[in-house]
Amino acid sequence: MDDDNLVRRRRVGDAEARRANRRWWDADADDYQAEHGRFLGDVDFVWCPEGLRETDARLLGDLAGRRILELGCGAASAARWLAAQGARPVALDLSVGMLRHAAQAADRTGVRVPLTQADALALPFADAAFDTVCTAFGAVPFVADSAAVMREVARVLRPGGRWVFSVTHPMRWIFLDDPGEGGLTAVHSYFDRSPYVEQDEHGVASYVEQHRTLGDRIRELVGAGFRLLDLVEPEWPAGHREVWGQWSPLRGRLFPGTAIFVAEKPAA
Repeated sequence: MDDDNLVRRRRVGDAEARRANRRWWDADADDYQAEHGRFLGDVDFVWCPEGLRETDARLLGDLAGRRILELGCGAASAARWLAAQGARPVALDLSVGMLRHAAQAADRTGVRVPLTQADALALPFADAAFDTVCTAFGAVPFVADSAAVMREVARVLRPGGRWVFSVTHPMRWIFLDDPGEGGLTAVHSYFDRSPYVEQDEHGVASYVEQHRTLGDRIRELVGAGFRLLDLVEPEWPAGHREVWGQWSPLRGRLFPGTAIFVAEKPAA
């Protein structure tokens, strides 16, 4: 895909990235849910294509009664699972198309959570409004200034609260997005932070995803006042045969595809 003349590695600001990704996810919401909805479930919290679930990982800690914000919630299956565990979640996404699927799933399951359409760079919540903030592949990789997302999360999180997010493992950016043999050869510099951009023939971005190194992510967290508790790199489970984009059993048994950062805002 990197050889396509409509794919670029170039700098993109937050405004361009926001416009591109909102249009992309609005347009792709139906296809995304048709392809991945069964794997994600209607009331389930799946952290990554490796299939790690919060019911097993317990990365969020205690849930009952906790005010939890799910950033980049998509169809909000994780938020509904949190509600089923006794938490008080709010699900937020930039894409109206994805939130439409969240509303439809609420009708199917009867599990309803508040839905909010907003930008992760400007969260419409008061300071210290939540006990926990989480996202599985939402928001963080899609903004140019992800350090600002960390600061916004710190603002709406109470002292002692937890911030947990999963992203594509940074080392995956060395390789092409190919689940087969072609995805086993390093072709890009790990240190090139230029985002992956799909654009039209006029150079207008239609999809933008950002790369940061592991060190970058840790510095973003520390710079926002967080303390890193854990960095989870899920292994590919035996017997898991499903291919999700560039995730596959072939690549998964050789190197990590997901990084999950578990951080805490220190108590005052």
